[in-house]
Amino acid sequence: MPLFQNASFHISAHHLRDLPPASGIEVAFAGRSNAGKSSALNTLANHNRLAFVSKQPGRTQLINFFTLGNDRHLVDLPGYGYAKVPESMRAHWQSVLSRYLSERISLKGLVLVMDSRHPLQPLDRQMLDWFYPTGKPVHVLLTKSDKLSRGEASLTLTKTRKELITVWGESCTVQLFSSSKKQGVEEAEKIIGAWLFADKNDIPNTMP
Repeated sequence: MPLFQNASFHISAHHLRDLPPASGIEVAFAGRSNAGKSSALNTLANHNRLAFVSKQPGRTQLINFFTLGNDRHLVDLPGYGYAKVPESMRAHWQSVLSRYLSERISLKGLVLVMDSRHPLQPLDRQMLDWFYPTGKPVHVLLTKSDKLSRGEASLTLTKTRKELITVWGESCTVQLFSSSKKQGVEEAEKIIGAWLFADKNDIPNTMP
């Protein structure tokens, strides 16, 4: 059974002051608008509507917390890079995201979602630059990998892994992922679950 299937909505925040107390463990999901971030969250949670999926990029404009119990949370960050977002909103989220990523003490790791056809865009690199100084791990999901041939997917994975390690170090891991084909779920669960549930006693009961 999916490790995160019991995830449920907890709270939304527009400003850092609206965040819940940083008392537990959080894993944040970030990515460019329309990279498939919300779909990836829904796939991992085996829930079609946990995170709102819209055909309109830039729809996620809040920091959304989903609880797993035992003070563990998945955090859906606003999508970035959508050109039609007003400049004032872009500046607001740039400030909020950079501070959240660099200062949030309960943040255990970052899942960075990239379209496998367009990995490591400038804003993806900026996110990595914000987060890298924390020394916390990053796991990259190369989404929509079913859109690539097997050879293209393998080449993309190899090139992306090499650049991540070269620029940001061994704390960055990467995998192929497809929400529509449910590919890569177990690999992602293993890594993210290890961040959230270092103490095996805190692993949620996923048995029916």
